[in-house]
Amino acid sequence: MKAYQSLYGMFYQKLKNYCFSYVKSAEAAEELVSDVFIKIWQIRNKLTDISNLKMYLYTIARNCSLNYITKNFKHPATSLDTLDFEPVLSFGTPEELCISADLVEQIRQRIRLLPSQCRIIFQMVKEDGFSYKEVAEHLNISVLTVRNQVFIATKKIAELLPAYIFAADDKLMLKR
Repeated sequence: MKAYQSLYGMFYQKLKNYCFSYVKSAEAAEELVSDVFIKIWQIRNKLTDISNLKMYLYTIARNCSLNYITKNFKHPATSLDTLDFEPVLSFGTPEELCISADLVEQIRQRIRLLPSQCRIIFQMVKEDGFSYKEVAEHLNISVLTVRNQVFIATKKIAELLPAYIFAADDKLMLKR
């Protein structure tokens, strides 16, 4: 039971975000993740036979999401709107914290503007830690496609950084 609770704690939010990217409903995503963990509980005796549990969880989540969409006659849609981004940089002053929060929000916005498949691939690789090969197998696409989509997403996100850095430098110069 402790292992199950630990697994639940480790994957609940990530799976919820993943399901949300398909169903565009927070309530439905929560239900789908509950279904995933119910299925895991039902097959708990067979879990030792699964070589990649993380990928298995995501596969169940994807299948549950697609079944939900089919059942409710909705088209798949993706969104990373609910993802929690934590600023990687730590700043000391309130102004630096404000600039950091602004940059994080700009990155979130840029990710929201990515095409749906590109967003899903970016999320799986950069946020969920899947390898290109795992993502390719999971989405039934080539590894080259995954690599290209991650490159496109990274390039589009990075395009805002020079403008941001230039604006931050101007603010610092004004202080001097």
